[in-house]
Formats: sequence, C-alpha cells, structure tokens
Amino acid sequence: MIPEEVRQNLISDDAAFNAMYPDDIRELSGKHWTPLEVAKTAAEYLVNRPGIKVLDIGSGVGKFCSIGAISTQGHFTGAEYRENLVDLSKRYAKQLGLANVEFIHSNITQISFKEYQAFYFFNSFIENMSKTEVMDDAVPVSPRHYSRYTQHLREQLAGMPIGTRLVTYWSNADEVPRGYVIQATAFEGELKMWEKLF
Repeated sequence: MIPEEVRQNLISDDAAFNAMYPDDIRELSGKHWTPLEVAKTAAEYLVNRPGIKVLDIGSGVGKFCSIGAISTQGHFTGAEYRENLVDLSKRYAKQLGLANVEFIHSNITQISFKEYQAFYFFNSFIENMSKTEVMDDAVPVSPRHYSRYTQHLREQLAGMPIGTRLVTYWSNADEVPRGYVIQATAFEGELKMWEKLF
C-alpha cells in the first residue's frame, strides 16, 4: 500500500498520477481521463457532506474516482463497460489503499441510480458518435448506442430527488434533464456543476 504522503503527492501532480499507469493507458490520458485539477474540483462539489455516494458514469481507468476518494470524504463507484479497465482500476485503488472507492464492470443501462446521491459524467458516450474518439475495439460503438445511453442517463437523472448533484465535463448536456440548474462552471466552462432544484 502506498503511504499517505505519497498519495497526497500524487494528487498534486497530474503527470505523476498518470505515471502509475502502463504506457498504452497513459497515452490515452489527454483525451479520455479527467485531468487532476478537474477531478478535484468536481469531487469537492459533488461531496457536499461526508459519506455521499458518487457514481462515475464510464469511469475508464478510475482516475476521477481515485482522486475523489483521496481528496474528499465521499464514497466513489466507477461503472465501466471495458473489463480490462475495471481490472486496472481495482489494482491501482488497492495499491493506493483506498477504502472508499469501488469499480464495477457494467453497462450503464444495468445500474440503479437510486443507490447514489451524486454523479460525474465525462462524456463517455461520445465515442459512439465520432471515430476519432474511439478508445479501442473492445466494445461495440454506434450512434444508436449514443442515443440509447443518453436517453437512459437522462431518464435516470430525472428520477432522482431534489438536491441531487451532477457534474459534467466536455458534454453538450444532452443527458441533463429539466430541473437541473447550473450552479457553477470552471475550466473555461467545460466543467459544469449542476443541482436538481425542481
């Protein structure tokens, strides 16, 4: 297990955090993994009280969840469709000694949102719409999947109670239903912090 001072150093240097991962995974970081400062800002907004359960929708290698687990008192669950990324996420979370994070191998349509109070979405569906965004050939992609996943996410978020928090990053907000109102933005407006008010 990595000592606490090393964990704290990792969340102060994006390159150092990314260096934990294998070369092929690290090469994807610029496009597919949340930057460290973005992750900390998002996690701090989502965890507005200790013990909040946060779901990362399309968690990739678990970077957002791990940073959130280190920097807040929330509990983070990453849902990821690619099993190899879930395995990597679990391995690094164990090395980091994180008790407040878990990763599940699942399609987002199979997850009950009612178990969570806050949500993070770094546009994990976009690869279904753009060949330049496709990570690999491990899962099928198509515009039909984009529509299905986006509609499912919108419906699940719509069913959440008043006060639910949501953060989107590099999203056109197709997945955000009525009732969610932007409370703050950061990183030139690409990070949006929402709360369900009605």
